[in-house]
Amino acid sequence: MDRIVGIETEYGCLLSEEEPHVNSELWPAKVKNYLFRKADAGTIDLHYRDYEEPPGNGGFLLNGGRLYLDMGHIEYASPECLHLHDLVTYELAGDDLLQSSLVALGAEGRVSFIKNNVDHHTGATFGCHENYLMKREAQFTPPILGTLLTFLATRQIFTGAGRVGQSNPLAFDFEPPRPEAQVNFQLSQRADHIVNDIYQWVQFNRAIINARDEPLADYRKYRRLHLLIGDSNMSPYANALKIGTTACILSLLEEGRLPRNLVLADAVQSTRDISRDPTQRWIVRLENGKTIGALDVQWEFHHLAQKYLRNSSAETNWLLENWGFVLESIPHNRHALIGGVDWITKKWLLQVFVESEGLSWDDPWLQSIDLEYHNIDPHRGLFFGVTPGKRIAEWNNSIRRPSATHVPPANTRASGRARAVAFFQSRASGIPYVINWDSIACDSRDFLVMGNPFETYNDEVERFLSKPRTTTNATDEQL
Repeated sequence: MDRIVGIETEYGCLLSEEEPHVNSELWPAKVKNYLFRKADAGTIDLHYRDYEEPPGNGGFLLNGGRLYLDMGHIEYASPECLHLHDLVTYELAGDDLLQSSLVALGAEGRVSFIKNNVDHHTGATFGCHENYLMKREAQFTPPILGTLLTFLATRQIFTGAGRVGQSNPLAFDFEPPRPEAQVNFQLSQRADHIVNDIYQWVQFNRAIINARDEPLADYRKYRRLHLLIGDSNMSPYANALKIGTTACILSLLEEGRLPRNLVLADAVQSTRDISRDPTQRWIVRLENGKTIGALDVQWEFHHLAQKYLRNSSAETNWLLENWGFVLESIPHNRHALIGGVDWITKKWLLQVFVESEGLSWDDPWLQSIDLEYHNIDPHRGLFFGVTPGKRIAEWNNSIRRPSATHVPPANTRASGRARAVAFFQSRASGIPYVINWDSIACDSRDFLVMGNPFETYNDEVERFLSKPRTTTNATDEQL
């Protein structure tokens, strides 16, 4: 991949019947407090990050990532990763941190963290956001952005996590939703909640691409592409395809090799139409008036990536081979993708249950099964009971690394940041500190900028932290 990538995951919290449901927001806070105060997983923030993130709301971790509370949810942000294998490994580290906390707190039988994107009861959605570092000089003209949106709208045929039912959220102008036909099952959990193609705000006007220009790096050299459209994947294989194929398309974009004839007439509507299409033909309309299937769109992008990116690395070759395998299997051998593509796996499980119990697809029982598919507890989550084929199983088994919860990637600035986390953790009652993605500080006047995510900054951080300083009570000093 050779591109700095990070992923942010928000987790739902599910309580058993014997657990008081007033605790639904209490348990995320309990787990956050346990990780920072008891498990020594990282250093807690001493300062306001913004008005919704007061001191103690979260902090950076020993693996270089970050964990905090966001509107009642726990959110885990992976450290910056340079290679695809690492990214999937460190995304799973968030699951391991949360599940190990529940075990340590004796709550794993009563409380579950759910890695999905919808609340069936309230209709709310929570995100899985992707972050890709790009060259500042990359051209983001309307035709190029239009082609990128086409890729993102159609990739859900292999990245979607699947969901029972539908949501009909209000558009940004708050017009009442039009009456729609009942949807039993669809490809994506986020598709119904995306109401714009490109927009700056996140919470009330979710767009496919978030336009906020916040590189968290040297803004003269880099920009950060922030995507809101993706589902949280239980399958590591699907997660690798989601991140890896998108990284390939961004390489083609930076090299000026994207096609100009693949711009959708309406990317938002196409996203929803593909997700909900019961025929699974996934036909979309282009800006030029022609129609094309989402599978054919993906094949066009795959052919371009094969032509220009093949043999650039062993990891890229793995990705291109498996991208093609999935596109070939979707129409001809979908069973081979069980355990690899989430929506296919989930639909297969649900279909077996519907037939064995004689249920209809609007039975509320199916929503409970939908949630349990995303339970991160390997003893309870339905995903973990599925046995995939050899190709998929080998990948899913190869990327789990227990040390990823407390050891950072060795080849990005997450390494230097993790050194700072460990240093301040051992001196939590002494030197006041601020840790950010692109800097660390020991007080309001002494800071180290880390503007290049490709650098480890190990030596620079060591020198910075070794300076003699006056120890004060960190709780009494506001930075």
